[in-house]
Amino acid sequence: MPRYNAPFEIHVHGQITLRPEVVFDQLQEALKPLWKYAGARSLADAAESSYEDEPGIKFEVVEHQLQICWTVAGDDDFRQVLDEVCMNLNELAATGAAVEVTFYDAEFDDEDEESEAESRDDFMMLFVGPDPASIMQVQRDLLVQDVVNMMERHFDGAELGGVVAEIDKLFGQRFDDLVNSMQLGKPPRGSGGGHGGSHGGGRKPRHLH
Repeated sequence: MPRYNAPFEIHVHGQITLRPEVVFDQLQEALKPLWKYAGARSLADAAESSYEDEPGIKFEVVEHQLQICWTVAGDDDFRQVLDEVCMNLNELAATGAAVEVTFYDAEFDDEDEESEAESRDDFMMLFVGPDPASIMQVQRDLLVQDVVNMMERHFDGAELGGVVAEIDKLFGQRFDDLVNSMQLGKPPRGSGGGHGGSHGGGRKPRHLH
């Protein structure tokens, strides 16, 4: 059932390419923890976001993609739901993909921000994919993008080849360690860890388009 007076508004945002043979019923089952949490009876009932200007949850049949730009009221227990959903989506994903999740403190308002009070906002990056290698590729690409964007304030992009090579080396070692530990055959974890929200520079905007 809907959660009234929930401490957070939780925004989930991502685009996941699905395997060609995946059908709607499989997707509905994979996302069941999500729509059950929202108090819905089916994925279709939960597909609309809390905000009309957000697309919600859509299965793009032609592109064979799952598009999520969806907000729901909830609490910290939603993190367990996310873990279950990501594990389920690993079975349906054709490639690696990142999912952004933002927890907005529902009780934090403009007056609190002006008084420099701390909100309970939090931000997480989750990863799904058919295998560990595809998940690591997405993690690597995002890290390279973040590092290059930050360092280009001080260096020309052409000077950063060595930095990117070092990042590749780190991920290469991580993958080798995974293979050597015989964990490669196990289903990859859906979550790649979360990053605590930083409130010093203001709140993260709700829309993540």
